[in-house]
Amino acid sequence: MKQNGRMEKILQQHRGMALLLLCALLSVAGCMRFQWRVQETSSRVGDRELPIYCVETDKKQVALSFDAAWGNEDTQKILDILAKYNVHVTFFMTGGWVSAYPEDVKKIQAAGHDLGNHSENHKNMSQLSKEEKISELMEVHNKVKELTGVEMCLFRPPYGDYDNDVVLTAMECGYYPIQWSIDSLDWKNYGVQDIIDRVTQHKALENGAIILCHNGAKYTAQALEDLIIGLQEKGYELVPISRLIYKENYHMDASGKQIPD
Repeated sequence: MKQNGRMEKILQQHRGMALLLLCALLSVAGCMRFQWRVQETSSRVGDRELPIYCVETDKKQVALSFDAAWGNEDTQKILDILAKYNVHVTFFMTGGWVSAYPEDVKKIQAAGHDLGNHSENHKNMSQLSKEEKISELMEVHNKVKELTGVEMCLFRPPYGDYDNDVVLTAMECGYYPIQWSIDSLDWKNYGVQDIIDRVTQHKALENGAIILCHNGAKYTAQALEDLIIGLQEKGYELVPISRLIYKENYHMDASGKQIPD
């Protein structure tokens, strides 16, 4: 009987190891499946691989983005304000947020906004192994695909943390790595007017700017309407990041500006 017990324990361990290996292989295979989506591009400047901070364009357009990792109290209010002004934006979502608020993910997609990848667990991507990076990307990717049918292609690393391998791994998985050129600092809770002034008076506010906000920050929803009005009064059209960036035939400058070839 003891021998049978030991054998059963060994078999259970092997089954567990096989399951982990299968999950890893599926993540890698999923990543490789989407390589075709990032066309011939160059993200390298010198010896650095850079995400897209902003875009060189003659169009008077900027992109507003929201990171969704914690909280959900103001998501509907944000969606209502965006709909009122017919503005479309980009939401970068963690896997935990997607799992917690699946109906809101569907609402965001149905309203015509970009669904973006913010990793599964909001970890510092540069500190992870290659396999862990792929898992962080593809776990939330597959969740969103199953939930909405959308194949996400925009990735914002948590904390803005990246290195060459993070950028290259994201691109291998079919993603355009995205940073920002204007930080609203809404997460610091300085108040409504601070968010509005910080964005609309920012030295980096120009054609092709990418603006960072958070859907769960204390004052963001309250500031959003006046923020939109302020940007529009300056002549800017607010577009989702997927409409702002170049999908192929581009290179980067040292500041992370995406420049068409």
